[in-house]
Amino acid sequence: MATLPPSTAAIFSLTYSANTTNQRQYGIMESTDRNTDFSCVSPILSCFALSIVYVASLYVWNSPENREHPSTIKKRFFSVFIVNLISPVFLYFGLDEKIFQKATVWELLGLRWPGFIQAIILPLLLTMILFLGPLSVQGLNGLWKLYTEPMYWLGSLGSLAWWRNQVVAPLSEEWTFRACMLPLLLQCFTPTTAIFICPLFFGVAHLHHVVERTKTGMELKHVLFISCFQFAYTTLFGAYAAFLFAKTGHFVAPFTAHSFCNHMGFPDLSEVVAYKNPLKRAGLFSLFVIGLVTWCCLLTPMTNPVWFSNNLFWHKHFL
Repeated sequence: MATLPPSTAAIFSLTYSANTTNQRQYGIMESTDRNTDFSCVSPILSCFALSIVYVASLYVWNSPENREHPSTIKKRFFSVFIVNLISPVFLYFGLDEKIFQKATVWELLGLRWPGFIQAIILPLLLTMILFLGPLSVQGLNGLWKLYTEPMYWLGSLGSLAWWRNQVVAPLSEEWTFRACMLPLLLQCFTPTTAIFICPLFFGVAHLHHVVERTKTGMELKHVLFISCFQFAYTTLFGAYAAFLFAKTGHFVAPFTAHSFCNHMGFPDLSEVVAYKNPLKRAGLFSLFVIGLVTWCCLLTPMTNPVWFSNNLFWHKHFL
């Protein structure tokens, strides 16, 4: 097999490709026999269709109740369960058949044993570092002590809203928007490009909340502002989740990060401002900054594919 120049090196390979000066290790999704004429229209349309199917499944019931009503939550649980069964079909028929000679569909979906424990622990720790400031605020507010109370967890396990936010939503969204979409996009885009395209579908999918907020009687300008803000931060998180999936090759990595972020919510600086002690405020603000800077510094080393036995989507000379 001939070695292509780096500018045309491609997706999907299990072998080492060598030139006269250097030897590089490529992943399955970066093959040296890449078809540079591969159309990106089909993968993009497949991802778009998956987004529509996922969102449409939430409204197929046409329930008069709001999203927090138990009956609505149960119906949507069933809807996303069906979508999760359907989503891998898009992946299976959207991938080049040569890929399945090198990896199983389960591996491409991020369901594999090598590096599994690391994929749970390291991305979760990395995400907790990012939330160093909010976690510190929770500690001062006494929430850490609450987490040690068995009744807190018993109450949570009995709540449908908790199951939705911590389990069902992260699981179904990561399965559809990362595990089933990212391998499709990696057929014709580099990992970096795919990581920033994939979350656009995720962000747009959250715009359906415009309908729900409008029904509550909220003013349109407030609805648009909140929805645009939500689109921005869900897209940013989607890029982070796609990064974790590509670097680790594990579905569980973005799932645990997603569940933790849902638990924490968007960082609320107003809680810090509310402290009257200026030194305490300054200290907490510093922890927010320290957490962000430390996260940026550790992002690459803590997601090194070697830790996760990942040769699916990333090669060692990228980031």
